Amino acid sequence: MSDCQAYDRAPWSDQYEHPIEPDQVVAGYDSLPDLIREASQAYCDKIAFTTCMPNGMNGSLRYSEVEEMSDAFAVYLREELGLEAGTRVAVQMPNCLSFPIAAFGTLKAGCVLVNTNPLYTGPEMRHQFNDSGAEVVVILDMFMDKLESVIKETPVKHVVVCSLAQWFPPIVRGIMKGVLRWWNRAIPDHNLKATSIHRAVEVGRRRLNEDSISVADYSSGIRLEDGAVLQYTGGTTGVSKGALLSHGNLLVNMRQLDLISQDYAEPGKDCVVTALPMYHIFAFTVNLLLFYHHGGRNVLVPSPRPIQNCQRAIENYPVNWITGVNTLYNALLNEEWFNVYPPKTMKVALAGGTALHQSVAERWEQVVGCPIAEGYGLTESSPLLCFNPISRTRQDSIGIPAPGTQVRIVDEEGQCVTPGEAGELIAKGPQIMQGYWNRPEETEKTLRDGWLYTGDVAAMDEDGFFRIVDRKKDMILVSGFNVYPNEVEECLAQVDKVHESAVVGLTDEKSGEVPWAFVVKRDESLTEQELAAHCKENLAGYKRPKRFIFRDELPKTPVGKVLRKELRAEIEDGSKAATAKTKNKTAA
Repeated sequence: MSDCQAYDRAPWSDQYEHPIEPDQVVAGYDSLPDLIREASQAYCDKIAFTTCMPNGMNGSLRYSEVEEMSDAFAVYLREELGLEAGTRVAVQMPNCLSFPIAAFGTLKAGCVLVNTNPLYTGPEMRHQFNDSGAEVVVILDMFMDKLESVIKETPVKHVVVCSLAQWFPPIVRGIMKGVLRWWNRAIPDHNLKATSIHRAVEVGRRRLNEDSISVADYSSGIRLEDGAVLQYTGGTTGVSKGALLSHGNLLVNMRQLDLISQDYAEPGKDCVVTALPMYHIFAFTVNLLLFYHHGGRNVLVPSPRPIQNCQRAIENYPVNWITGVNTLYNALLNEEWFNVYPPKTMKVALAGGTALHQSVAERWEQVVGCPIAEGYGLTESSPLLCFNPISRTRQDSIGIPAPGTQVRIVDEEGQCVTPGEAGELIAKGPQIMQGYWNRPEETEKTLRDGWLYTGDVAAMDEDGFFRIVDRKKDMILVSGFNVYPNEVEECLAQVDKVHESAVVGLTDEKSGEVPWAFVVKRDESLTEQELAAHCKENLAGYKRPKRFIFRDELPKTPVGKVLRKELRAEIEDGSKAATAKTKNKTAA
């Protein structure tokens, strides 16, 4: 029997909390609009979304309101703007009440949603709008100046603008708008022609009533393989490219999530804190789509930085679910208010996006009393590929493959390695993307014979549980030995005085590369000598950082992933500058 046959025997099949048959892993709906429509009707009187500001000001929308307004927005797109099915509509905003209206309305219109990071610079916006061919942008008013600087160089024809205070109670809305515009100076002046999302909904509502339009007709011809979302990825390692996720990809991934959380989900009763941005695939699928499907209440945090921004959302609502990344959980655990008054109703925390440190997982369970169930996925897989069974999570593990998903660990030649050996994780399943938008060569590199090559180094144990070792691109090669930054960072996390760290590889004449560690202190008394002594005791010589550099903070993506490439570039650019300076002195 070959090694690959051993993997295909699915040693993890006995690890599921319930037996799962292949015929259970199905989409369940013809399209995402069908799912949205059913949930809206089933939970019409319940609150669907609440935006909670750092000071506690808030606004909410019920399921019936989300349904009615997203229907009206769909009519606006199709009838007022004249969009055809399949037209790309970019939505560029943080977590707020306008997001589900714009996103659901776009899907109901039969258009393709282009999730866009609101923190993008002008050039990044120009690239994404040009690459996607977006004809409409729905954007927060705080970013209109950036859009104005590039819009003439894009195919964008229509702009719809919203505010953080959209659909808040009138008095609260007025106060917030005044503070944002006049006190914080957060809303820039611009000369763009734009329609407010409130006006767009009003126009769509009028057309819907006057013209006897059936919104369901817009999506009636959608097939499961048709594109629903263009989710951009790769911006931290190269040119950003759009993963085309179909209605079927997202619906099946939600079904997979349903099957593994069935003992913990309470339809119509759950309340989730959404601090991760919904324009990111993790929160988009899990928080926005899945919890809407289950009739949950979504408490939206527009920005979790600083972490105190989450306090009112956690303290003022009966939250029992939370999704996050290692840095978010670590930041919460370092807050006095969180430790003194941890959320008593919390039953499950879900982690993904980046490696969860064991020390963080242990502290979370001690403080909160519930486990963090770490999972694993990519934008290209909608995103879930692996998960930890909630009742028996394993630390330092991403768990087992999602139902209906095949996972293998392969070497450089694409051959399966033996259990326990590290190699690249590849996966096949119904949640895998259709391909990269207009990039056939990139698609062929990543999708081979139906297998998604993730670029992550992992290993599988005898029970079928997987462990991520690191990103192939982040691996450090020291005198022929592989050093994985995650391992060194986990070692540093064991030091109580360390808040967080990031390890990168720098060029070295003797060994090829050496690890350097960037460290944020929790205790100002921390020294390089303490860190060096700890690493000497816990790491082999070639794994120990050559330098420890203290910083006030680490550069991160909006989701909270540390940008190792920026840290590496910082040192490399400094070295080049120093070399040039030396040469200039010598020449002089």
